[in-house]
Amino acid sequence: MGDVGVFMEIHFCSCGGLMEFGKGILKCRSCGKEIKKDVTAKVITHAKKEDVVIIEDNKPDLPTTSKSCPKCKNSRAYWWLIQTRSGDEPPTQFFRCTNDKCKHTWREYK
Repeated sequence: MGDVGVFMEIHFCSCGGLMEFGKGILKCRSCGKEIKKDVTAKVITHAKKEDVVIIEDNKPDLPTTSKSCPKCKNSRAYWWLIQTRSGDEPPTQFFRCTNDKCKHTWREYK
């Protein structure tokens, strides 16, 4: 099952302050004005993220680097970058062993 999130509407007071919900009342953070209001929440389910695609080619068209495979200790690996986290975080670097018998794939976070 995917992630489930609960979202509520945001309400603002006529003074411009944010209204907080509590016990059937919206109360302004700035001026203290109160309004009786029933607020309902929406439950939204997000689909599960798709898995990372692994290249199944024997000779992928990817650059190689001098990197030791943690599984077979081969000294070369293909590499690529994918933005797996938010845009202000650095991308994740993936490696794949160039040894045709191993093909181990691993990642490193910057």
